[in-house]
Amino acid sequence: MAFLDNSGDIILDAVLTDTGRFRLAKGDGSFRIAKFAVGDDEINYELYNKNHASGSAYFDLEILQTPCLEAFTNNTSMLKHRLISIPRTNLLYLPVTKLNDKEAPQRADTGAHIVCVDKETEDVAAIVSSVKKPGTLFGENPKSGDFIRVDQGLDTTEIPPSFNLDSDLVETQYIIQIDNRFGNLVSKTGNRAKVSFIDDDNVASYYLSLGTDQEYVSENTERETATGSQVVTGPRGTILEFKIQSSIELNSSTYLFEKLGDLTTGGSTAPVLEGTSVDAYFIDTIVRVTGATTGFSLDIPVRFVKKV
Repeated sequence: MAFLDNSGDIILDAVLTDTGRFRLAKGDGSFRIAKFAVGDDEINYELYNKNHASGSAYFDLEILQTPCLEAFTNNTSMLKHRLISIPRTNLLYLPVTKLNDKEAPQRADTGAHIVCVDKETEDVAAIVSSVKKPGTLFGENPKSGDFIRVDQGLDTTEIPPSFNLDSDLVETQYIIQIDNRFGNLVSKTGNRAKVSFIDDDNVASYYLSLGTDQEYVSENTERETATGSQVVTGPRGTILEFKIQSSIELNSSTYLFEKLGDLTTGGSTAPVLEGTSVDAYFIDTIVRVTGATTGFSLDIPVRFVKKV
């Protein structure tokens, strides 16, 4: 849904998502709107002008005049930046989630995590310079590959990490979204996560909670000012760690690669497998991590690779 302020009248333009319409169409009386979320994707807060010549009443005028998007039904295109309600007025910093590129770095050549979708591609990646390149996940044998780590907390040097993060700012549940046609989430030990929901766009959502899903979400107990594995400079909350197992379709077929991806040849100046000259298919996508408590969203670039 969208909020449109037209001609001085307040208009609420609300539509159901494709999934909502599907459930409503069942007609069995089970359809209930139990929760909702609001976002500010269209708003650029840098437009706030505290030096406006006409005074404080005009500081946020340009923001208030920003047009909003008309409501549309594709749920994957809305609410990237969700709003939260915090009754306290003494907060100087809000928590963030950051990709930990120290403990689990991305590939230097692509700026993304690489997922080798089959054993043949894993073998090629593993023998480059006799060392597996950082940021290489093994989609067929996830136990052997790297992983993805996300850290949460206050990323500021004004408050030392020795202070505990307030409980209402600690992210206790994460929503991870990934294209279900490409792969699924597994733990660092290779155990497959349970899918909570798959929408009409084949986007699978996983809900992982602190305490319940200990293989994925844990408390960050590191309180030193600076350590080699930390990317959050202030008080720290939780850590999310996971791997990606490739789908059967990517593992056993090139159909999705030919339809949605591309092919690089061995002579390419930008091979998808760093340090090699092999021909390979690849698909670029993102894995979205959203905090259910704070609403902070993080898009992680991922590249699925298959040796020809």
